[in-house]
Amino acid sequence: MTEPEEDFAAMFEASLKAKRFERGETIEGTIVAIGADVAFVNVGGKGEAIIALDELKNEDGALEVAAGDRIQAMVVSTEGGLTLSRTLARSAASARQLEDAFHAGLPVEGKVERAVKGGYEVRIARQRAFCPASQIDIARNTAPADHEGHVYTFRIIEYKEGGKNLVVSRRALQEEERQAQAAEIRRSIVPGAVVSGRVASVVDFGAFVDLGAGVQGLLHVSEMGWSRVSHASEVVTPGQEITVKVLRVDEQPERIALGLKQLMADPWSTVQGRYEVGQVRPGRITRLAEFGAFVELEPGIEALAHASTFAPTGHAGGWTRTVSVGMTGGFEILSLDLEKKRFGVALVLEGASGADEAAVPSPDEELGDDKARADAESSQGFGSLADKLRGALEPRRK
Repeated sequence: MTEPEEDFAAMFEASLKAKRFERGETIEGTIVAIGADVAFVNVGGKGEAIIALDELKNEDGALEVAAGDRIQAMVVSTEGGLTLSRTLARSAASARQLEDAFHAGLPVEGKVERAVKGGYEVRIARQRAFCPASQIDIARNTAPADHEGHVYTFRIIEYKEGGKNLVVSRRALQEEERQAQAAEIRRSIVPGAVVSGRVASVVDFGAFVDLGAGVQGLLHVSEMGWSRVSHASEVVTPGQEITVKVLRVDEQPERIALGLKQLMADPWSTVQGRYEVGQVRPGRITRLAEFGAFVELEPGIEALAHASTFAPTGHAGGWTRTVSVGMTGGFEILSLDLEKKRFGVALVLEGASGADEAAVPSPDEELGDDKARADAESSQGFGSLADKLRGALEPRRK
């Protein structure tokens, strides 16, 4: 067979292949090429069909498929070749096509006519369908008026009495789209990636951030800033749009750890040359531990004042009675370890403020204070006599 004869045979076989399909029939094929307005689909043998690109895009207008992907669609025309559709237009759908769409799971267009008891009345072509209220939207807090008059894409979930009894769901398609979007988002979320999201909720230990399509990550309170954050609400609020960095992704269980401070300048990077042993710097006590007090010297720079550096009180843990969280004062730098980001400091009492309010004396201390006051009052009362006695004895000692 010569080359022209081979071309003719291929064209003849393709034409026969096309004639085997009927309008309303659901077929499966592989996308072989994507043009400016249509995609070309191999439907078996050398048969080829076309489908409008708009049918292959999501709600945001982005193409959902690529060459090599397999799709399922319905034949809407056999004239001049095969034309496919993945969505039946409500004006063009026949009873037979609706039945095919039900068996194939093909989406169909419908108009929400009105709200009825338990759901909505939907018109698909000349057919009346019922959409339960729980199936109209993936969101739970919508009002009936939000949907009336709108044209949506539905999936037929029940087909009875030859199409006279149709039950449809919009939510089923929304969930499928959301799952596809979530899978795409998860592929882009890798450690080190910088992503945008919306704060979904704020809890004591951090905030959950919606990265899209229901995919959430945790922004722990310790990753919100270089300074110590007491509660996540100090930094973020529900609904706030933020940019975060992906720190870790655990597949089992599925967890995404996010960071905010990693997108800010690290204050420790500028410490070199500004701090030296022996310096006295102002600081604020941020928290107390059994072994000492943590002191913030500047936002993000925290030091430790060990318990042994505080004045002894005569009993274990008594040093905590002389200081409190929030107390400010001067702190002398005792040690520096920039590599480990550690400072050792000691409180300089002369520069402290707030210590009087923070100090809680022990019973023994209170008794000692009362005795001291009594002695002082006695000394003041007999001061002149004591002075005369000292004066009289002074010459004898000499």
